[in-house]
Amino acid sequence: MRVNEENPTRRLCFNLNGLMGGVIALVLLLTILGVLTAWDIQVQKANAENYYKLKDPQGIQFKSDDNYKHYELVK
Repeated sequence: MRVNEENPTRRLCFNLNGLMGGVIALVLLLTILGVLTAWDIQVQKANAENYYKLKDPQGIQFKSDDNYKHYELVK
C-alpha cells in the first residue's frame, strides 16, 4: 500500500467528521439542558407561592382520581 492511498476501513475518532459530529451533539445536548433548566426555573417561580390546605387528610387514597377534592388553594 502506498502512503498517499486512503484506507476506506480506517476509522479515527479525531478526524474532521467525527470531531464535528461530537461538537454538534455536545452543543445540541447543552442546548436541550439549558432550555429544560430555564423552563424548570420558570415553573418553580410560578408555583412557589401556591399554598394549599388539606380538607380531609384521612380521605386521601394512594391511587385515586378524586384526591384533588381533598385540598384547596389558599390565596
